[in-house]
Amino acid sequence: MTHTYTVTGMTCEGCSAKVESLLQQVLHVTNVTIDLENAEASVTMDKHIPTSELQEALKDYPKYELHEKEQQHHTPVKNIFGEQPEVQKSWIETYKPILIIAAYVTVISTISAFFGKHFIWMTFMRTFMAGFFLTFSFFKMLDLKGFAESYAMYDVIAMKFKSWGYIYAFIELGLGIAFAVNFEPVFTNAFTAIIMSVSLIGVLQSVLNKKKIRCACLGAVFNLPMSTVTIIEDGLMIVMSVAMLIAYL
Repeated sequence: MTHTYTVTGMTCEGCSAKVESLLQQVLHVTNVTIDLENAEASVTMDKHIPTSELQEALKDYPKYELHEKEQQHHTPVKNIFGEQPEVQKSWIETYKPILIIAAYVTVISTISAFFGKHFIWMTFMRTFMAGFFLTFSFFKMLDLKGFAESYAMYDVIAMKFKSWGYIYAFIELGLGIAFAVNFEPVFTNAFTAIIMSVSLIGVLQSVLNKKKIRCACLGAVFNLPMSTVTIIEDGLMIVMSVAMLIAYL
C-alpha cells in the first residue's frame, strides 16, 4: 500500500534526499518517493504505519513537517491485461550515470596510456584517477549543500562534523588536479588511499546494515542508491592509489 503525505520545509534536492532517507528508515517502509515541487512524499509500506511514527522520524529536523492528505491510499492501476505496471528500474537504468562516466574515463585513460606500441599502466591509473575525481567533484559542486547533507547521512566524519561534506568536495577537486599534473605522486597516492578508506567505512556500514540511503558520490544531481557498486567504486580507487604508491616507492 502507498500513502501520500504533505511535507513542508523542503526547499532543495538536499532537503528531499534528507526526508527520503529518514522516512525509509522507518520499520515496514519499503519505498519513498519525494515530489519536491508539490511538497509531497509517497510512502509505500508492507504494513500500515501510523502517521505519528512517520512524523517521529523527522523530529530531529523540525523544519520538515509531515501531514496527512485527504486521499492517502493509492492502489497501483492495472493494465488491460490485469497486470500491475513495473515501476522498479533495472540495475543498468539505476546506475546508468556511473556506468557512462566509467566508460568515458576508461576510454580516455586507455588512449593516454598507449606510448607507441606499449601500454603504460601507471599512466592509465593516474589518468583514470584524475578523470574520476574531477568528474565526481564537478557533480558535487552543482549542488554543494545537497551533497553535504546527503553525505552526512552515512559518512563517519560528516555525521559528526557537518562541514566535512563541503570540504570533501574540494578535496576531490584537488586530488583530480594533483593526479592530472602528477603532483608529488607519493603524497597524493598515500593521501588518496587514506581519505578513500575512511569514506569506505561509512559506505560499508550502510550497505551491511541494509540502510536505504542515497549515495552521494555524484552529489545530489542523481538519485543513486547506496549499494555494492559504491563499495567497488571506493575500493577501486584505494587499490589503484596503493598500487601506484608501491610502484613509486
